[in-house]
Amino acid sequence: MVIKVNSEHIRKSISWDLYQDKVNAIHHMIEEKTGPGSDFLGWLNHAKEYLKSDELPRILKAGKTIRENYDVLVVCGIGGSYLGARAAIEALKGVLPHKDLEILWLGETFDPTYIAQALAYLKDKKFAINVISKSGTTTETALSFRLLRELLEKRDGKEAARKAIFATTDGEKGALRTLSLNEGYEMFVLPSDIGGRYSVQTAVGLLPMSAMGIDIIKLLEGSKDAAEEYKNPSLKENAAYQYAVLRHDLYQDGKKVELFVTYLPTLVQLTEWWKQLFGESEGKEGKSLFPASATFTTDLHSLGQFIQEGSPIFFETILHLQKPEADTIIPEDKENLDGLNYLAGKPLSFVQQKAFEGVLSAHSENGTTPNIVIEMERMDDYHLGYLFYFFEKACAMSAYLNGVNPFNQPGVEIYKKNMFHLLGKPGY
Repeated sequence: MVIKVNSEHIRKSISWDLYQDKVNAIHHMIEEKTGPGSDFLGWLNHAKEYLKSDELPRILKAGKTIRENYDVLVVCGIGGSYLGARAAIEALKGVLPHKDLEILWLGETFDPTYIAQALAYLKDKKFAINVISKSGTTTETALSFRLLRELLEKRDGKEAARKAIFATTDGEKGALRTLSLNEGYEMFVLPSDIGGRYSVQTAVGLLPMSAMGIDIIKLLEGSKDAAEEYKNPSLKENAAYQYAVLRHDLYQDGKKVELFVTYLPTLVQLTEWWKQLFGESEGKEGKSLFPASATFTTDLHSLGQFIQEGSPIFFETILHLQKPEADTIIPEDKENLDGLNYLAGKPLSFVQQKAFEGVLSAHSENGTTPNIVIEMERMDDYHLGYLFYFFEKACAMSAYLNGVNPFNQPGVEIYKKNMFHLLGKPGY
């Protein structure tokens, strides 16, 4: 079992047998694609199919071209069009500046200062663009792409710009597809049966990952293997469904917030991806947990008091990795003014582990906060692909347990209509 869900610290016993029949029915509905939103279940077996696709070699070739010929890759997208890629790149490559290829994220904000600073920075850089949008009309992304394209074409000419722009969009229709055909940009497909928040294992996430040197074949193999494992609906064996049932049960007990916790700064963007996945999939009809996140031990110095003794409205889900990718030995200091010589000779991973154990005990035993622990051996290309699929399958089950469609997002259209009206967009 690649991922284990530890429920020993939730402060209650779960009647798994009482959930099994309902889980079986929902599992059948998911696998047979008969439930609400079933038109967007293309992610279920996508990894297995994509490993044999004609597009994967093109992704690998384009990633190599970007890595070898440009200083910066600008990923232009918002929401599911960039969060998964950013989560993967930071999880596997770290958060410090990248030696071979720098990556810049645009298209996710209207902030004029940030965008102006980014354009000024790019003015003297050799950069490529990966614009990601199913429609090509998402306002934040379309505005940033217009500005980036103008900068590139004015500086380098249209022919050079054409070679530096890679579009990921709908395979049949849309403004970005039309523009790409007209201009001759290389195009990759965001399948019409996969929504943005479930698209990380498609070209949406794979092209930026490939450009940054991630082994996307191993990542896809992780997702493929997870898809196979989670075809078994048994709550004794299916970790994704165990997680879905635990969070649903806690929600039924009156918990309102799920705090997704990592101990690694490199996984902060993974928590952002997770928040969109669960928030946009479940937050409907006045239902659902509110998905929040924290990074320990950093946030214990700001949120720790509230978690320990504040309103008992939430539970924690902790992603615990058993093996770090790198480690450092704590040196001895002759003066020992900081009093840390008792740790001399020990690795930092030892300190991290004891912090995890101490916090888990403090919150779930001394405090009143239930804790779910998701355990995984390590973070590498394969395990990350596995983890992405774990959360996607769990999210589908969890939303259906709540009685909502996991694959639509009607509420996000309201702010757009109001904004377009205030901007004076024709028709609004």
